[in-house]
Amino acid sequence: MFRAQVRRVLRQVPGKQRFGIYRFLPFFFVLGGTMEWIMIKVRVGQETFYDVYRRKASERQYQKRLEDASD
Repeated sequence: MFRAQVRRVLRQVPGKQRFGIYRFLPFFFVLGGTMEWIMIKVRVGQETFYDVYRRKASERQYQKRLEDASD
């Protein structure tokens, strides 16, 4: 039942003859851009995704320096 509904919706996307499976690329491009915008702009608590990423990378770099200095 659900599978048939999905197929029906996918068949309604135009461009099947000309583009084939690649007709879905614009959808995924927009989805990826939206996810990137959310990771940059949307704050959860006080931090964005990239704030956390930068902090963790900095912590890893600091730990590596400590390990290198102790050797």
